[in-house]
Amino acid sequence: MVACPICNNSVKPKDINSHIDSGCESFIDTGSPPLIQVHGNVSQKPVTSQKSSFPVSSFFQTPAAKRTLSSINSRDDNRPDHARTASGNSSPIRRKRSIDDFEKDAVSKQEHSTVEYVVNDAPPPNTSGNTVEEPRTKKAKVNPFQKAAPLAERMRPRTLDDVYGQELVGPQGVLRSLIEQDRVPSMILWGGPGTGKTTIARCIASMVGSRFIEINSTSTGVAECKKLFSEAKAELAFNRKTIIFCDELHRFSKAQQDVFLGPVESGQITLIGATTENPSFKITDALLSRCRTFTLQKLSDEDIRLILERAVATEATNNEDYQTSVANGSFSALVDTELINYLAAFSDGDARTALNLVELAISLSTREGMTKDEIKSSLTKTLVYDRAGDQHYDTISAFHKSVRGSDPDAALYYLARMLQSGEDPLYIARRMIVIASEDVGLADNSMLTLATSAYAAAEKIGMPECRINLAHATVALCLAPKSTRAYRGLNNAYAALREPGIAGLAVPIHLRNAPTKLMKELGYGDSYKYNPNYKDGRVVQEYLPEKLKGRRFLEDRDLGTEIDPGAWS
Repeated sequence: MVACPICNNSVKPKDINSHIDSGCESFIDTGSPPLIQVHGNVSQKPVTSQKSSFPVSSFFQTPAAKRTLSSINSRDDNRPDHARTASGNSSPIRRKRSIDDFEKDAVSKQEHSTVEYVVNDAPPPNTSGNTVEEPRTKKAKVNPFQKAAPLAERMRPRTLDDVYGQELVGPQGVLRSLIEQDRVPSMILWGGPGTGKTTIARCIASMVGSRFIEINSTSTGVAECKKLFSEAKAELAFNRKTIIFCDELHRFSKAQQDVFLGPVESGQITLIGATTENPSFKITDALLSRCRTFTLQKLSDEDIRLILERAVATEATNNEDYQTSVANGSFSALVDTELINYLAAFSDGDARTALNLVELAISLSTREGMTKDEIKSSLTKTLVYDRAGDQHYDTISAFHKSVRGSDPDAALYYLARMLQSGEDPLYIARRMIVIASEDVGLADNSMLTLATSAYAAAEKIGMPECRINLAHATVALCLAPKSTRAYRGLNNAYAALREPGIAGLAVPIHLRNAPTKLMKELGYGDSYKYNPNYKDGRVVQEYLPEKLKGRRFLEDRDLGTEIDPGAWS
């Protein structure tokens, strides 16, 4: 005999299919006790306890159905005796269950189950009249990545309306207009650090609904780029565009930049490159011709102040430690408007630097005994200066032009700024040697010796003492009279060489060198007058080629002839 998987009655093996087809009403063997399946093994023993038995049918049910069946069996134990089997055991007579039975079981199960409720969800009604402990509420989970992100990342604008200081993406901005028309071209965003290049790129992607992929030169090679292009081409089949954002595009090699040429030109991808370096020098001409270059302006102190005020207000609201410090007065007393203005001015237009500084300031303000002066001292020990980027060249240029303009105050400021930021003192000393000849020149020939001596002193002494030698030479160069006769004369000679046929003119034969007998026989050096043999060295002799005879390159005046009205008023 076998047990029917539906009604659990005993049926002969050959009749099991017919029994099931009859709706479990025929071919039942009433002479033998029903077989049951205990833990997967068929047993002929009668059932003595329903709680420890599992019918064969449970093997074919889902786990949820098994749990429902278990609750049914527990209720079947309390049914009247006439509902039990005729053999006297406690096994119930199995029957097919209707949909109503399952609905009743679900209601019963819900009444006896413990449910956890999320915040703001209403608790279940209490219909029993007894005092029931209120269910515990779950706290909203905080994203660990968001919690670990620095303040600059958490405060990154999500829309262009929240971007400060860039008219390019303002309400009347050119780039804003292109975005709103869904005509985003491949572009190069050129601007200093912390001006919003990455933020603008992300906002563009969210506004036009395109796929947005960020890459950099260190983690993405040519093979990875080609794979991204293939994926972008596949997405175009579904009318979905792809924006690839290349951070620090100037660090990409020529081969990496060239791989973008075809996909950008065909419109397969939209390239947005961000760079702090001048694209004319760092980006290949072929890629530049396929992209539009947008220059981001340096953020003003007022823009930085607005960004910091919003960040401080947000952190004071969301962070429990900051709320505690606000309550005891330390936060509001230290991180006030005056400190925010100070940090905004110190950040030099870099929003990321400003937010990092204010985040440290907020953390320091929670310490006992901390003062505002101590916060300023600990946060602003180093100046904002890029020794490898545009600031490196811009600052040395400003130093040179200040010396040329005889402004010792400005020259000393730029000198101190470079030295304080870790600039190589020999680099500054080499520039002063150039200034001694280029700008002071014939007006005071001793300045070349002084500048060369300053370089030797800096090389032998080093920082920090050599800063004094550099300051000495800087002030002397500023106060010295200026003459550009030699420098301008050299430039005039260079200009003449650019004229057709001038650079290849033959040297006059009497000025040529004659180290060999053949050259002497050819007349090299003949008729040359050795000046020291003549009184005062004065002779009648031509030194320029015949075509340049009488041409003058050295001018009589030391400086130019243009007049600045403001300087003579």
